[in-house]
Amino acid sequence: MPSPRFSPSPQTVNILGVNVSAVSLDEAVARIGGFIAAKRRAYVCVRDAHGILRCRDDAVLADVHDRADLVTPDGMPLVWMCKWYGVKTVTRVYGPDLLLAVCGGLMARGVRHYFYGGAPGVGQRLADSLVGRFGGLPVAGVYCPPFRDLSDPELMDICATINAAAPDIVWVGLSSPKQEYWMARARPHLDAAVLIGIGAAFDFHSGEKRQAPRWIQRSGFEWLFRAVTEPRRLGMRYLKTVPRFALLAAGQLLFGNRKPQ
Repeated sequence: MPSPRFSPSPQTVNILGVNVSAVSLDEAVARIGGFIAAKRRAYVCVRDAHGILRCRDDAVLADVHDRADLVTPDGMPLVWMCKWYGVKTVTRVYGPDLLLAVCGGLMARGVRHYFYGGAPGVGQRLADSLVGRFGGLPVAGVYCPPFRDLSDPELMDICATINAAAPDIVWVGLSSPKQEYWMARARPHLDAAVLIGIGAAFDFHSGEKRQAPRWIQRSGFEWLFRAVTEPRRLGMRYLKTVPRFALLAAGQLLFGNRKPQ
């Protein structure tokens, strides 16, 4: 079956100052496959409402997103806004789903995967789970970095270790925005075609944390499920994020002019 054809750059919708790639999950997988075929040296930000607000408050983080090759709509509010502006084909490109879709969709091409991040042991459990699920998925390696910021020599050593394993994709499972900063900083030093920041997907698919049921994910209330299951870490974040994003998004929809590009 022939691969779908897409324009060189995906259609984007500016959501509160961040250009979100208005893609479907299938299109995101196809574009990532294209980056690998072209040896693009790309990186992908998987973005939710909280990340959009962080970009509004942090010019450096906003620039990291501006330079990304894809900024996928991880949260349902971003999908709804893209649809409001007329992009009917957009779907949620949720980090955990993207990981599975890429592993399965590019399996026949022998794409090699590297897992960078997670707490000690999480990355290896994730890799083992995916190898079992996809029948011998090519895993190039796993690396659990220290929690603190890396010095320049440490970063270069880690990049050399990853390069020696020769992966096509480096999956980055750090907290946001730490993973986005890391991708932008490491990108010039890594040979892998694409880096993809997927955060909590490491915990979900390794069995470390419980994932919300599908109906909750589709409802747009996954944030509430996560706040209830991790109140100390996420409760206050969502109490601040949800009303602020709702007000700003309503203002853009009512008074802004953010047509898809």
